[in-house]
Amino acid sequence: MGNAKSSAMSKEILNDLKLNTRFSEDELSQWYENFQKQCPSGRITPGEFQKIYDRFFPDSDPTTYAKHVFRSFDANDDGSLDFREYIIALHMTSGGKTEKKLEWAFSLFDVDKNGYITKSEVSEICQAIFKMIPKEEQAKLPADENTPEKRAEKLWSVFNKKDNERLAEGEFVQGVMDNEDALHLIQYQPSK
Repeated sequence: MGNAKSSAMSKEILNDLKLNTRFSEDELSQWYENFQKQCPSGRITPGEFQKIYDRFFPDSDPTTYAKHVFRSFDANDDGSLDFREYIIALHMTSGGKTEKKLEWAFSLFDVDKNGYITKSEVSEICQAIFKMIPKEEQAKLPADENTPEKRAEKLWSVFNKKDNERLAEGEFVQGVMDNEDALHLIQYQPSK
């Protein structure tokens, strides 16, 4: 007969996700069913995650950015995303509160996961973001952000930090919330 529960989401995970996301039990069950179909192993590998980004950004190179996003979502650093990590990521990036999204953005920019952001980390993520912008859109960017270096410089200047200083999470969140320009600099929204 088999165990009918084996493909069902555990009550513990369901309750945790209901508590920590805006998704209903029905939505979570549907997401889980789809996740199980797409990822029968119950985990998303970096390669599978990369393919998702490739589909969303067919006219550019999202490889580096996808790698950083994956790292920021892989909460337990095991090299894969389980259903819980996947849903938390979906919640954080799609419908969470602005402050929560910025906390996630901080983890994206905190490449070495030491709790601070440096100018070189800002440069690294700006390089990755820039690779996702199609060439024809890059040509339309303002002069002070039309290269990854200029974009990083402009973003770093928002925080009034010297090149060798570091930025804590609260400073990052507040700095971006206080500056509309910074919000646009930490992401790429396709114009399509």
